Amino acid sequence: MTAGTAGVGAGEGGGVEAHHDAPHVPIFAGKVKERLDALFPKYPTKQACLLPALWMAQEARGWISPGALTEVAAVLGLTPAYVRGVVTFYTMYHTHPVGRHFIQVCTTSPCHLCGSDDVLTALLRETGCGELGATSADGRFTVIEVECLGACGFPTPILIGDDFIESVTPERISGILQGYK
Repeated sequence: MTAGTAGVGAGEGGGVEAHHDAPHVPIFAGKVKERLDALFPKYPTKQACLLPALWMAQEARGWISPGALTEVAAVLGLTPAYVRGVVTFYTMYHTHPVGRHFIQVCTTSPCHLCGSDDVLTALLRETGCGELGATSADGRFTVIEVECLGACGFPTPILIGDDFIESVTPERISGILQGYK
């Protein structure tokens, strides 16, 4: 298993922007700007690149800070209010700092019947997060519950960064987390 790195895009203006009051360092410069510019011809308008631009911002900093949101709006010729509406509509974008490893646990009815609550409890205990949405003291983990990860035949699925793991039980949690330092 490959450890996911939900967050930092090394060499791309990066480092996790860890605080709301930290000064904003531009994201769309150098290679990140080149990546965004390469997308423009593939879309009918610059504004149509909003979702990919938000992914790039989140990849670079780990979350969409107010400064990043404003920068994305400026680069694409949109209002910050419009961009904020999109960011807050989609659950895939983080509007606050999260751990290096962002863990999503399916807790819908099929997974609930198969023990997702026990998996969630074990994850919160083993990561040190303590509660949903909190980040562990060492900054490694954030755990949330989600409505569906689309693997009802293999409960309980979890998503750690980009790593999809099926048939998770509380007994497997410690071993799974060892791959995410």
